[in-house]
Amino acid sequence: MSDQTSSLWVKRADLPKSEWHAGPAPTLGEGQILLEIEKYALTANNITYAAVGDGFGYWNFFPTGDEDWGIVPVWGFAKVAASQNADITVGERVYGYLPMASHLVVSPGNVTDAGFVDHAEHRQGLAIIYNQYHRLGTGEGQMEEERALYQPLFTTSFLIEDMMRKSEWFGAEAVLLTSASSKTALGLAMVAKNLSPNIKRIGLTSAGNKAFVEETGLYDEVLSYDDLPSADASQNIVSVDFAGNSTLLSAIHGHWDGNLKFSSMVGATHFEERKGTGELKGPEPVLFFAPTAAETLMKEVGPATFRAKVDEQFAAFVDGVANHLSVEHLSGQDALQSAYLEMLANQVAPNRGLICTLG
Repeated sequence: MSDQTSSLWVKRADLPKSEWHAGPAPTLGEGQILLEIEKYALTANNITYAAVGDGFGYWNFFPTGDEDWGIVPVWGFAKVAASQNADITVGERVYGYLPMASHLVVSPGNVTDAGFVDHAEHRQGLAIIYNQYHRLGTGEGQMEEERALYQPLFTTSFLIEDMMRKSEWFGAEAVLLTSASSKTALGLAMVAKNLSPNIKRIGLTSAGNKAFVEETGLYDEVLSYDDLPSADASQNIVSVDFAGNSTLLSAIHGHWDGNLKFSSMVGATHFEERKGTGELKGPEPVLFFAPTAAETLMKEVGPATFRAKVDEQFAAFVDGVANHLSVEHLSGQDALQSAYLEMLANQVAPNRGLICTLG
């Protein structure tokens, strides 16, 4: 392996400010392994990690040693480049939570044939769903790129639908999804279509993305943001906000008012517009935090059943969007940094799935 590592550092208080940092190859301690990152997905989900990183501890997973700078987490694949762990051999591949970087040192614990948990001291107390790594053997598996692109987002989609259905959709007849072109919104629309078919699905998106959202066939109705004032406000709805745009959220609350039965805030795709919402009509928005929901459902049904339920819907989702979403490969520091900045500025078309390789 190379005697150098590299990582993309981001200014925590000024997310567009980013720069690559090189460092020496780390020396492994007893029980540790060195992962060489092969490829990762870049989605709006990663922008959410950065936008809410201080409040939810996302900067704590891959610390830089400089409080002003952080490394944005991503989901992807890596191979073991060096090992001081008797249970894990060089050449093995894993899937899990990774930094925008060339390498990562982890301290595997709870090692089974299926995976392990990083027991690194700085990751203790952080959500378990982010600290688990799946062991993949040495070969490449099926649907790897789709897994990296969609599965972390789709798990959130699955969990939102589960929560809503258990709450009988709070007495609503329809669900309104902002950022309807986002992969998490598309996933929620599909799971709701499959598991809660009586709930009308209304997608809210930009005028430029409206045709794409309609073509997916996952929504009963698609509105542009400009259409919102003329939307039917007589029906009872629940709102799931993936955009994090306070002006839009205020408009939704104001338009439906008492007919808005529940307001869920999930993502932050429009990070620059995340400001205080002020006084809102209707119900107080409730932040949905997927890791907590996942841990709760795993305790209810067991990890194996949980994974099986998600996987069943995920396979249907990948099949359903195959003709609408494309996989695009990017390579090299300049391309990866540019892609991060484009995603941050909300300039990546919704039908593009970005797979990034540093080498």
